[in-house]
Amino acid sequence: MKKIIFICMIATMLFACKSASSTASTEGTTLSKKLDKSTQVALKGNWVLTNVTYAGSDYIKVNSFDLADSKCFIGSTWSFISNNNKGTMALTSPSCTAFSSPIVWSINNQGMFILKILDAGIKAKKVRDGYLLRVSGVTESSFQLIDNINVGGQVKDVTYQFQRAN
Repeated sequence: MKKIIFICMIATMLFACKSASSTASTEGTTLSKKLDKSTQVALKGNWVLTNVTYAGSDYIKVNSFDLADSKCFIGSTWSFISNNNKGTMALTSPSCTAFSSPIVWSINNQGMFILKILDAGIKAKKVRDGYLLRVSGVTESSFQLIDNINVGGQVKDVTYQFQRAN
């Protein structure tokens, strides 16, 4: 009987462990579940991603959010609704494949932007993979999301610059 209980406990622990996506590695960190409501309200509305910068951009390509080359995100439109943490994002660059999706997002009190890109008809609680980015430079008309990538064993920042849409 003790063996069965022990096996059940081990199985529960294995299935309860959250696997991090390739861009949402949380090794060694504990994410706070408390939300930064004031920053979320500041991001409420429609935004355009105006620039993507990272060291070595002339030599390496970054596949952002496992969707497309980072340069395809320039000009993309994002809508953030702060009272229910939902929104949309759409890639609109004429030289890239068009893409549009609902998103679920939040900002915790550690300044981490949590993003889930949803497939049609799939609820956010069913989506296990997401992305963690740092929020920076929030003003009334702009902000940045900063992702970390591994290039040759070194961690580099990828900065996504947003401007409020008119």
